[in-house]
Amino acid sequence: MSETDRPGFGEVLRGHRRAARLTLEQLAEVSGVSARTLSDMERGRSKGPQARSVTALAGALKLDDAARERLIELAREGRLRDHWTRRSGLCELPRSVEDFTGRGEELIWLSELVYAESSPGVGVVGLITGSAGLGKTTFAVRAAYSVRPSFPDGVLFLDLFGMSQQPLTADDALRLLLRALGVADQRVPGDPHERASLYRSLLRDRRVLVVLDNAASEEQVRPLLPGGGASRALITTRRLLAGLEGVRRLVLGPLPLPESTELLTEILGERSARAKESTLALLCELCGGLPLALRIIGNRLLSRPDWDAAELAARLADEERRLDQFKAGDLKIANAFGMSYEQLAHPTRRVFRNLAVVPGRDFDAVLTAVAGGMPIADAWDALDELVDLGLLHDGAEGRYRFHDLVRLFARDRLQEEETATGQQALTERVTSWLLRMATTSGRWFEPGYGRPDRPDPDLAVLSSEEEADGWLRVNVDNWLGAMRVAAGNSRHSLVLDCAESMHWFSDRWAHSPHWQEVFALGAAAAGALGDPAQQATQLNYLAWVHSVPPGDPEAVLRYAAEALELAIRADATAQIAWSHEYTAEALLLLGRHDGAIESSSRAAEMFRSIGDMDSYVQSNAAIAKCLFEEGRYAEALERYLGLLAVLDDPESGMTSSVVVHSRPLALLRIGSCLRHLGRRAEAISALSEGIDLVDELRASDYRQADALETLASLLADEGRTDESRRAYRRAAQVFESIGDTTASSRCQALATAAA
Repeated sequence: MSETDRPGFGEVLRGHRRAARLTLEQLAEVSGVSARTLSDMERGRSKGPQARSVTALAGALKLDDAARERLIELAREGRLRDHWTRRSGLCELPRSVEDFTGRGEELIWLSELVYAESSPGVGVVGLITGSAGLGKTTFAVRAAYSVRPSFPDGVLFLDLFGMSQQPLTADDALRLLLRALGVADQRVPGDPHERASLYRSLLRDRRVLVVLDNAASEEQVRPLLPGGGASRALITTRRLLAGLEGVRRLVLGPLPLPESTELLTEILGERSARAKESTLALLCELCGGLPLALRIIGNRLLSRPDWDAAELAARLADEERRLDQFKAGDLKIANAFGMSYEQLAHPTRRVFRNLAVVPGRDFDAVLTAVAGGMPIADAWDALDELVDLGLLHDGAEGRYRFHDLVRLFARDRLQEEETATGQQALTERVTSWLLRMATTSGRWFEPGYGRPDRPDPDLAVLSSEEEADGWLRVNVDNWLGAMRVAAGNSRHSLVLDCAESMHWFSDRWAHSPHWQEVFALGAAAAGALGDPAQQATQLNYLAWVHSVPPGDPEAVLRYAAEALELAIRADATAQIAWSHEYTAEALLLLGRHDGAIESSSRAAEMFRSIGDMDSYVQSNAAIAKCLFEEGRYAEALERYLGLLAVLDDPESGMTSSVVVHSRPLALLRIGSCLRHLGRRAEAISALSEGIDLVDELRASDYRQADALETLASLLADEGRTDESRRAYRRAAQVFESIGDTTASSRCQALATAAA
């Protein structure tokens, strides 16, 4: 019979009482031990009664010597066991914070963890991960207090010191936990495996919550996890601990702005009434949703009653000084980040520092390799280590990003640990690579360039227009940021080359908010280089930017006039013509159709005189657009059909890539003309073909959105309700993507009505 199968003191006592044919009350009367105490003994609530009570009971029951000794021994074992398992006061939960705010969904996650079922022999374990400053420990402590009633045998808390130079070993952690569970030091097994086995057996027979805070590694926590039963373990760590199997994971992120504002308001208490809501919101935005940062800012304001919250917000707005403002007493956010930084291998520290010069919000492994000056395989390893420690966040499609405050910490480390010369060389390397990469990508869409004949071996390989398009869109904040840096460092040729390469690509992404700055930087660079022809070119591009709906005709006229003056001075005929063309665009927006036709006709004649068929066709398309806007649909249709014939003529002298881009737009305009002329079936055919071609080009913009809405209306008139509804929904999506919410809502409503 095993130890656990032997009858205990209470069971043996009940057997002797029943053999003596005594009730609890009768035994109480003859022994002097109360009936309540006797009941607790027999039910196992009092497993180790005092020796004098046992002696009295043995005498009242008239036990023989052997039975008396056995009962006394069982009582002694019970007293020892009770001593071993009695709560010792070790591993108590830390004090919770009174102003804890938010994390509602996360608290629900933990409450579900309490009642979760698991497979036999597999303990239920919750793993909370996240970077420094997110309040993992604060959340775990608050959550543990909230579920404490569900764990009658106790809640234990143990700091594993995972970010220190000497994390707590698993053996030492087991000793502390066993002592907290009531095991005397002399009873703790010396063998690590036996120690872990005893720990699991104690947890299996009880309902205990073990909070393991600040874990360092899988090896450290594996022996500390329950092996089954009603006990639960909750782990917090900055590392991902990806090697832990069968755990329920919770990634703690920054607080949303409403919860951040609520937390800061709670910390400030009555002091919050003295600050404007907009000031509190700005402080919270600058804290980036990090509870530690919010607490530091709140404590700073509380400890200095005369401080103005707006003044502190102004200090934080200065990026150069922001990190230094996040300190209050022994709380300093840089220290929290520094603990993670110290865990990195030295090559990864260098990568972390160097990534601070990347201009955009996110980056990939290729750009990481450039910044780190290393092979891409090593860059992947460094990124994995940085993500594992919460110093970087990984997102979709292999993109990585800093938290804003972690980026400032990385920049601080770069300035402290790298020479000024080294920092300058790093910035130039990253800036140059980004601008050369952007220029090469943009030229995929420029007539006369396309796929590079001799790709730059230092650049990422792009094998198609689709890849070039994707790179430019995803990395726009990086290459545009590099343009700013290069402009500030007087690297004007790099800036101008990049801006010029975006001319044709910009038409594929017409509603991007970046083009005004791109071409303004290009114009400034051309001016600095003393190149009036190129300056006129960039100013004409700016005129185009302001002609994109909803359009700003006054700005178009202003830029076109500046470009015209410079182009005349440089005798740049093509740019003189384009100045006239953009003037026509502005006049059309102003409803001055005759003036628009005159300007476009002048531009067309100049383009033909220099043999620029590509631009000549575009000017003629602009004339046709003027006729359309005047309601002269038959004349407009005739001109558009003539243009289509030129586009379809292989001997026209037009550039093939321009033809590919221009043909779908011509079809869309032809479809609109046919609709107004009542030729519905032909209009549907032309519009459908044009829309499909735009899809192939990935050039969705206001022109496709308008065409989709027109097509949907025509299909509805034809009784093709399902097709009409689909077209309206697509139109709504395109309008939404270009920021025209009014048109999007209109089309969505029409799609619903068509149903």
